[in-house]
Amino acid sequence: MEYLLEVKNLTKRFGGLVAVNKVSMEIKEGEVVGLLGDNGAGKSTLIKMISGVHRPDEGQIFFKGKEVKIDSTRKALSIGIETLYQDLSLAENLNVYSNIFLGREKLKKILKFINVLDHDYMHKESKKVLDRLEIEIPSLRNRIRVLSGGQRQAVAISRSIYWDAKLLIMDEPTAALGVAEQKKVLELVLKLKSQGIGIIIISHQLYDVFSVADRLVIMRRGEKVGERNIKETNPDEVVSLIVGAEKVKQ
Repeated sequence: MEYLLEVKNLTKRFGGLVAVNKVSMEIKEGEVVGLLGDNGAGKSTLIKMISGVHRPDEGQIFFKGKEVKIDSTRKALSIGIETLYQDLSLAENLNVYSNIFLGREKLKKILKFINVLDHDYMHKESKKVLDRLEIEIPSLRNRIRVLSGGQRQAVAISRSIYWDAKLLIMDEPTAALGVAEQKKVLELVLKLKSQGIGIIIISHQLYDVFSVADRLVIMRRGEKVGERNIKETNPDEVVSLIVGAEKVKQ
């Protein structure tokens, strides 16, 4: 079986500290994998190797069956790996469509030689991707600062999908959201899954993960200590693995 992403024995050291030790995992197209563990378990370091922030000291990364060297975030983006951190990297003083095209603005020429922003094009294209994901935002001309937390999350996700993300890594996507907005974000995750996007979710909210994930990968002290199909486990077992009370069976 060809996986969308497969990592084998990834290891990352910072001086004498082994932050991630020989971790392997995989994800298929249209699959949601929850990456769980307590603070300091190595989750963030692992996804930063996948997204090009850190270079692995050991191990291999395969994307769509081919080994890749992800030595920068630009490289990760170019092959279709997008990461949404908790801050979402949105410009609060810009409007919705400007954020979707942030850093990749569409230009047009006036008077045959002057480049200006093509606002109409960016608005139209942004509307298309929001409609595709069934996201409702009253006006795409609204500045990000006036949007709710859930709407901001939706804009960040829409930006990734517009730029052809194949794998979306989401770091605590429901943190600091109200119950209603958490539900909307989880519904959006399921919508992305139905469209064949692979998704890795890092979360401390077990209910959220159990609502959308197909599998769970649990880390502790830099190592992978368990992997479970969501239908074959329960929150109590997962918590036991996270804290080290559960006997590990891979």
